[in-house]
Amino acid sequence: MKLMGILLTILMILTSCGGEKTKKQLSIAYANWSEGIAITHLTKAIFEEQGYEVKLQNADIAPIFASLSRGKVDIFMDVWMPVTHADYLKQHSKNLDTISTVYNKARIGLVVPEYVTINSIEELNANKEKFSGQIIGIDAGAGIMKATEEAIDKYDLDYKLFTSSGPGMTASLKKAIEQSKWIVVTGWTPHWMFGRFRLKILEDPQKVYGDVELIQIASRKNFSTDDTFAVALLKNIRLTDKQISSLMTAMEETQTTEGDAARMWIEKNRELVDSWIPKEEK
Repeated sequence: MKLMGILLTILMILTSCGGEKTKKQLSIAYANWSEGIAITHLTKAIFEEQGYEVKLQNADIAPIFASLSRGKVDIFMDVWMPVTHADYLKQHSKNLDTISTVYNKARIGLVVPEYVTINSIEELNANKEKFSGQIIGIDAGAGIMKATEEAIDKYDLDYKLFTSSGPGMTASLKKAIEQSKWIVVTGWTPHWMFGRFRLKILEDPQKVYGDVELIQIASRKNFSTDDTFAVALLKNIRLTDKQISSLMTAMEETQTTEGDAARMWIEKNRELVDSWIPKEEK
């Protein structure tokens, strides 16, 4: 009887284990760009609802593209084209795939408070002293930093580009605005700072920063065939100005975590998010 009991217990354990479905895995790289953080956490929450185990990897832009190229991470939700990340995409093009466009009205450039009385990059040199000859940048190696170095050269700007970070740049901007000081920073839209402060992007007659940028999803090679459901879902994720603005505001104002903010945004936009889910079986 004791032997029968042991055998029955083993059988029940095996049956239980056999009934569990192994969760699909998804790894997402992201940099400390506000829209990328928001879109990444939204994507993570959506895939977790679909039964995935999602791992996030935070890094600077160059290591992210290297990791994608080596197949160490599955996707990156914040590729800016055709200017900002063009060099990285060209360098790793043989080992990457572009899945789709998430947002189609992004811009990069040099940003100043609205009270600053110049409107073009061409006017910076004449007002060097007011800006202390400084452009406050973000992470070294970021596409916008490379574009700004090119702008300094093409416009013959007598300015020094300071390396910082996304949060560091916005902190410097906030401090300057509180003191009504002139400041110029490397900036981009979409970004929550345009909702928080009255800002403008300086005109760029030489088009160093390009025109409208696309925010696209890139994946490691063969991801499209490895997980057709995931790719179908990712292709459906598209955000309007209003939607991405509300998502980024939710992230910036959350009192808990980005994950909580993403889940709350999903509940407020349930019909939209549900429309992104493919009908095919996972």
